[in-house]
Amino acid sequence: MAEGNGAVAGQQAVPQLNVLVQYTKDLSFENPNAPQSLSQQQTAPNIAIQVNVNAQKLSDTEYSVSLVLEGSAGEGAGTLFKFELDYGGIFRLQNIPEQELQPVVLIECPRLLFPFARQIIADAVRNGGFPPLYIDPIDFVGLYQQRAQAQDAPAGNA
Repeated sequence: MAEGNGAVAGQQAVPQLNVLVQYTKDLSFENPNAPQSLSQQQTAPNIAIQVNVNAQKLSDTEYSVSLVLEGSAGEGAGTLFKFELDYGGIFRLQNIPEQELQPVVLIECPRLLFPFARQIIADAVRNGGFPPLYIDPIDFVGLYQQRAQAQDAPAGNA
């Protein structure tokens, strides 16, 4: 028997994840030793990258998710460049079971944002005078598990 909205009685609604908007909240690129750093032929610099995912519930179905990427090439006086990107999105999640909301928000949403953030970083590094930096894919499941373990760990070993 069909209901007024076209759904068949007894069937559950299909889970949905929609990207409503994506945006650059903050972007910083520093080239502290230019122009000298651009003319030096060096071996491959030590590249360090940190990743953080933040989320905020905006309404019953909408979440703001922020992917923060910070990195640098070189160290100390030999720093070639530094960058920081806070790239966000607003997502609508519907018909997702309560126990699955947090993994969807902290794994799937940043996974959708990552390719765009990766391209922004590559373009910023290239525009800074260096070869583009294409960040390797990020294991958001592993990050989620690390975060969960850190929250479950006891506060101290008294």
